Amino acid sequence: MELIPAQNLLYMLLPLSLVWYFYYKWIDDSKEILYASSRMVVQLLLIGYALIYIFENDSWFIGLFIILIMITMSSLIVLRNLHNKTLYVYSVIVFAIAIGGSVNLVLVIKFVLELTPFYEPRYVVPIAGMIYANSMNAVSLAAERFEKELLISTYEQARKVVFKASLIPTINTFLAVGIVSLPGMMTGQILSGIDPLIAVRYQIVVMAMILGSAGISVVLYLLMINKQR
Repeated sequence: MELIPAQNLLYMLLPLSLVWYFYYKWIDDSKEILYASSRMVVQLLLIGYALIYIFENDSWFIGLFIILIMITMSSLIVLRNLHNKTLYVYSVIVFAIAIGGSVNLVLVIKFVLELTPFYEPRYVVPIAGMIYANSMNAVSLAAERFEKELLISTYEQARKVVFKASLIPTINTFLAVGIVSLPGMMTGQILSGIDPLIAVRYQIVVMAMILGSAGISVVLYLLMINKQR
C-alpha cells in the first residue's frame, strides 16, 4: 500500500468533529474527545519512533519494559472510570490484566507461532498490544458494571450479569468476523499479498487470544475483587 499523505489525515477530522459536537451537546463535555484525540496522535507518533529503535535493538529487556508499561497504563485507564479508586482495586486490576493477558501472550508466541527467539520485539510488542488492550476493555466494562450491580444484587447475581456484559463486544466480533467485517490484521495481510487462507489462520489465533485474554482477565478480577467485601 502507498504511504498516506499527511494532509489526507485531516479528512478524518470530519467524523470526529461530528461526534465531538453531539458529545458536547448531550453530555456537556467539550474536552474529553479533544483530549483523547490529541493524546492518541501524540502516543502513536511516540510509539512509532520508539518501535523503530526497538526493532533495531533486538533486546528482551526492551520488550519486557514495553509490556510492563502496557499493563501499568491499561490498569490506570480502567481505574479512572471507577468510583472506588483504592490501591487494592488498582492492584486487582493490574493482577487481572497481567495474568490474563500474559498467559495468552506466552501461549501464542512460544507454542503457536514458535518464535525464535521468543522475545523478538517485532512480533511480541504488537501481539502484546492487542492482548492487553482487549483485557483492559473487558475489565473496564466489568469493573464499572460491577460497582453498579452490587448496589441492587448479591455478588453471585452481579457476577453473572457482569461477566456476560463484559464479553458482549468480543463475542459480537466473533459472530461478525468474516461476514460483517474483515479484521484489521487480516485485511493488512491480504493487502500486502499474503494468501487469504494463511491470513485466516493468523486471524483465528488473534480472535482466540482476544477472547481468551479478555475472559480470563475478567474472571480473575471478579474473583479477586470479591475478597475485598
